[in-house]
Amino acid sequence: MEDGFSSYNSLYDTSSLLQFCNDDSASAASSMEVTDRIASLEQRVQLQEDEIQLLKSALADVVRRLNISEEQYALLNRKGPTKDQTDKKVASTETEKKGSASAKSARPLVQTLPLRPTVSNGTVLPKKPCGSLPSPSGTRKEITPPPSKSSGKRTSSTERVPSGGRRDSSGDSKSNRNRTGSTSSSSSSKKNSDSKPKDPIFSAGKRRVTHCKEEGYVKMFLRGRPVTMHMPKDEVESYSLEAKGELPAKKLKLEWVYGYRGRDCRSNLYLLPTGETVYFIASVVVLYNVEEQLQRHYTGHNDDVKCLAVHPDRITIATGQVAGTSKDGKQLPPHVRVWDSVTLNTLHVLGMGFFDRAVTCIAFSKSNGGCNLCAVDDSNDHVLSVWDWQKEEKLADVKCSNEAVFAADFHPTETNNIVTCGKSHLYFWTLEGNSFIKKQGLFEKQEKPKFVLCVTFSENGDTITGDSSGNILVWGKGTSRITYAVQAAHEGGIFALCILRDGTLVSGGGKDRKLISWNGNFQKISEIEVPEQFGPVRTVAEGRGDALLIGTTRNFVLQGSLSGDFCPITQGHTDELWGLAAHPLKAHFLTCGHDKHIMLWDTTTHQPIWNKIIEDPAQSADFHPLGSVVAIGTLAGRWFVLDTETKDLVTVHTDGNEQLSVMRYSPDGNSLAIGSHDNYIYIYGVSENGRKYSRIGKCSGHSSFITHLDWSSNSQYLMSNSGDYEILYWIPSTCKQVVSVDSTRDIEWTTYTCTLGFHVFGVWPEGSDGTDINAVCRSHGKTILCTGDDFGKVHLFTYPCSQFRAPSHAYGGHSSHVTNVKFLHDDRHLISTGGKDMSVMQWRII
Repeated sequence: MEDGFSSYNSLYDTSSLLQFCNDDSASAASSMEVTDRIASLEQRVQLQEDEIQLLKSALADVVRRLNISEEQYALLNRKGPTKDQTDKKVASTETEKKGSASAKSARPLVQTLPLRPTVSNGTVLPKKPCGSLPSPSGTRKEITPPPSKSSGKRTSSTERVPSGGRRDSSGDSKSNRNRTGSTSSSSSSKKNSDSKPKDPIFSAGKRRVTHCKEEGYVKMFLRGRPVTMHMPKDEVESYSLEAKGELPAKKLKLEWVYGYRGRDCRSNLYLLPTGETVYFIASVVVLYNVEEQLQRHYTGHNDDVKCLAVHPDRITIATGQVAGTSKDGKQLPPHVRVWDSVTLNTLHVLGMGFFDRAVTCIAFSKSNGGCNLCAVDDSNDHVLSVWDWQKEEKLADVKCSNEAVFAADFHPTETNNIVTCGKSHLYFWTLEGNSFIKKQGLFEKQEKPKFVLCVTFSENGDTITGDSSGNILVWGKGTSRITYAVQAAHEGGIFALCILRDGTLVSGGGKDRKLISWNGNFQKISEIEVPEQFGPVRTVAEGRGDALLIGTTRNFVLQGSLSGDFCPITQGHTDELWGLAAHPLKAHFLTCGHDKHIMLWDTTTHQPIWNKIIEDPAQSADFHPLGSVVAIGTLAGRWFVLDTETKDLVTVHTDGNEQLSVMRYSPDGNSLAIGSHDNYIYIYGVSENGRKYSRIGKCSGHSSFITHLDWSSNSQYLMSNSGDYEILYWIPSTCKQVVSVDSTRDIEWTTYTCTLGFHVFGVWPEGSDGTDINAVCRSHGKTILCTGDDFGKVHLFTYPCSQFRAPSHAYGGHSSHVTNVKFLHDDRHLISTGGKDMSVMQWRII
C-alpha cells in the first residue's frame, strides 16, 4: 500500500494548481485584456478539473485496495490461522490496523469530492443531495495521455446542452464528441454486500443501471449522477431488469421532407425528364413531382449533402457530402455517391478516404457521354480531382486554390477542359494524362472582382461568368481573356447563370433579387424582381416550357417565369429549428425557430397554412387542448399566444430573460406550465378558451435549467426534467414540490415527453452522456415511443420502454441533432425537426 501511495503522490503534483490559485493575473484588477483573462480562467478551470479527476481516481483505487485487504483478512479469520500463517499473524494484524485507519480517513475524503457533471460552456452543475456516492466511472471525462508531437493543439470533448447555443452539423463539436466510457467501477462496502443480495447491475460506458426490488425503483447513472426512477406498485414484484425488450410492431416510412438548402449551396436545383424537381436538404435528396404532389427520397448519405450534378443522360445523379461522425465517435469520410434517379439505387461511391472535410462542387463531363466526373473538396488546398466514375478510379488531382471554390464545370465540347471559380480566382484547366495545365483568367483592363460566383457556357463554347461586382464577363473559347463584358448587369453580386434551350441567358442577382434575360448578343430582353420575402436568388434552372425554377437564400424553391407570378413550391426555416407542436384535433403541426418564423403546416397539402414573424427567436410551442390558440416560447423570456385560425396575437407575457425551453398546457386547458433556463417553472391559470392568462406562481427547486414537462391526466400534477438529470414532481396549483414517492409512482401522465423516467429509461443508448437524447414522445395510443438524438437519428421503441438496452428501429435523414419529435393527433404520422439542418420530416407510421 505504501508503494501505491508513493506512486500516486509522485503522479499527483499540485504545484501547478497552487501556482494558478495564487495567480492574480485573471482577476478584475488585472491589466490583462478581457479575452486574455477569459483564456486564463479557462485554462485554470481545465487544470483544476484534471487535478481533481486524478485525485478521485487515486482515492478510488485506495478504497478498492483497502476493501480487498479487509475481505482477505475477514476470510482468513473465518478459516482460522494455519500453522504457516501463525508466524505472520502479528504482522498481518498490524497491517490491518493501519489499513482500517487509512480507510476511515480516506472514505470521508472521497465523500467530500462528489462528482459534478459539467456542461459545454465549462460551468459546473450545482450539487444535488443524494443518498449514495456516485461511481468514479461516471466522471466528466477520461484521463487522456498528452497529445503526440504531431498534434499542435489539445483536443477536448464537447457536450451539448439543450439551449439556444447548440452545436452543429459539420465541423463543430458534434464531430468532436468523445464516446469513450470509463471501465472502472466503485466497490461497495463489505457491510452492504453481506447484509443483502446485490441488485442486478448493468454497466455501459458512462451509464450504469441498478434495480432495487425492495424499494421498487431503478437507478441509472448518467455521467456519475444517480437518476432514481420508481416503478408503479403493480410492477414492483414482477419487474426484472434482465428481461429483454421487444421491437415495436410499427415502423416509419419517410413520406415528406419540408425545406430546401439554398442559404449556402449553389447549383442544386434541376428538373428531370420524369417531371420531378431534384434538390437536397440535410442528408436527403428530394425528387419532388409538383403536379402529382408526390415526393421520393434518396437516403444513401449519412451527413449533409453539399452539392449535386445531373448526368447528360438526365437519369444518373451524383451528390457529394460532408464528413460526419458515427454514433460511436468514428469519422465518416466525405464522398460522392452516383445513383439512379429512377430506382434510387446507389451505383458507385467515389473518394472514400481521398476527400477532406466536404465535397463542395461536382460536375459530369458532357462531350464524351459523361464518362468523367470532377469534384472539388473543402480542404485547405481545395483539391480538384477527375474520376472515371464507372470504374471508381481517380484519373488526376491538383491543388486548386487556397481560397474558397464556388463552382467547377466541364466545357461542353472539350472533354479535358474544366473551369473553376471562386474567391479572387478564375482558372481554366486542361487535363493531359494524369496532370493538369492551369491558365489563370486575365482580367486586364477589367477590374478584378473579389469573387467570381458562377460560371456557364454559351452555345458557341464561350465561358460566361458572373461576379460580386455585378458584371457578366465572356471569355473566348480556348482562351483565358475577356472578349465581351456587361458592366453592372446587376446591382450587387450575380449568384446564378443559366442558358435556356433557345440560347437565352438568364442571370440571377443577389442584392437586387432580379432575374434578367439576355439575347445572344448580351442585350437585355426582360427584367423582373423576385419579391423580398423570398430573398436573394441563389440558383436558376430551366423548368417545363417557359417556366423557371429559382432557389433562394431564404430556402425557397420558386416556380415562375420571366413574366412574373412566382409561386413557392418548397419552403422552410432559415435558422436553427427547435419548436414543434402537433394540433390536438387536426392533421396540422406548427414549427418555430431561431429565424423568428412561426409556421403552421398542413400534412395533407404539405404546404404552410400561415407564416408569422415575431420579434424574438422562438424555441418552444404548444397548442391549447381545444386547438384554438398556440403558445410560443422564445429565447428572451417572452412568450406569445397566437390565434390558430387567424395567426393574430392574443397576448404576450415575459417571465425572466432566459430561454423558455418548454411550453405545456394542462389536459383540461385551465393551466399553462412554462419551463425556463432560469431553473424555474412558471404556472399560469388559463381561461376563456386560452385567451386569458393569470400568473399563479413559479415552482422553485431545480438547480439546473428545465428541459421537459408533462402533466398528469387529471391536471393535478406536473413532472419535470432538468439539465442535471433530475426528476421532480409538483402540485402546480400551489407550486409545491411533491416529495412522497407513493404519491407519484402510480400517476397517469397525459403525455410522456420527459426523457428521464421509469417508462422511458430504456431509450438511453450505451455510453450516453445524458445529453444525447433531445426529445421523447409517446403515441396517443400509448403503444410506441419515439426519440430524437444528437446523431441525426429518429428511433422508434415499444412503450413502455423500461428495459435496459431496449431494441428500436432507427431512421436517418437528418444531418444535425434531431431537436424534436411529435405524433399527430391520430397517431398516423410522426413529425421530426432538425436543428442546424433546419429540416422538417414527416413520417408515416406503418
